[in-house]
Amino acid sequence: MEKALLATEQSNPRTAHIDKMTTMEMLHAMNDENRRVADAVEDALSQIAPLIDHIAEEMEKGGRIFYVGAGTSGRLGIIDAAECPPTFGVSPDKVVAVMAGGGGAMVNASEGCEDDAEAGERDLMKYSINEHDTVIGISAAGAAAYVIGAMEAAKRVGASTASVCCNPDTPMSKIADYPIFANTGAEAITGSTRLKAGTAQKLILNMISTCVMIKLGNVYGNYMINLNPTNIKLRKRAIRTICTLTGCDEKLAEDALDKNGNVRGAIEAIKGESVGGAK
Repeated sequence: MEKALLATEQSNPRTAHIDKMTTMEMLHAMNDENRRVADAVEDALSQIAPLIDHIAEEMEKGGRIFYVGAGTSGRLGIIDAAECPPTFGVSPDKVVAVMAGGGGAMVNASEGCEDDAEAGERDLMKYSINEHDTVIGISAAGAAAYVIGAMEAAKRVGASTASVCCNPDTPMSKIADYPIFANTGAEAITGSTRLKAGTAQKLILNMISTCVMIKLGNVYGNYMINLNPTNIKLRKRAIRTICTLTGCDEKLAEDALDKNGNVRGAIEAIKGESVGGAK
């Protein structure tokens, strides 16, 4: 019977006696499992790259990214989407997260919502999905009905679909134009996919959004030239970036930032030339 279980639902022999371990033994055991996550993502890079190239092309035509998930997977989508405006200066409607149970499920678990395929379709289609959008379903098991409902609805209107799963040959991967499989295996605590599976999903979403934004010209060198300096820390970072990339002093950087309103504009004003740009 064990062989029929999804890989992420199987019992991990390396942590079979974790309840008898000392605190340090537990920590070492969990950290050993976490080391396997990067290797699982490494093995999936050839699946991730074509998706990034496709999204970048479609976003240049006005397309958007939609993350769809339930539980931990949904929360990870929200985290990644929420970070894109302050990091890359894009509008909040360019990278959007749709989660089973809505915003309330971000802080209060609402596990039953993932079984409602119609809700997934309904929640996604509120955004008037079109052929330039890319809908990325996120689910460790790859079988959440809410996510499947959203992905199927997206395909019907010509949008591209991708799946980020931690089991092979899932219902979601069979729907997706760009299936991504991170083989994280059994969790330290049986079935607790918020652990390795969630970590792998976070790494993959980081890669997708970051690499797409680089290709769209929102990074110069390895600096965030479109960040929104909305607090003291970010303003200091913006001024430091301007100084580094132009060689000017802080006073000139600060004046240019205030006059132009953003890092890219300040750098271009000082250097007298364009920076960044889509690749």
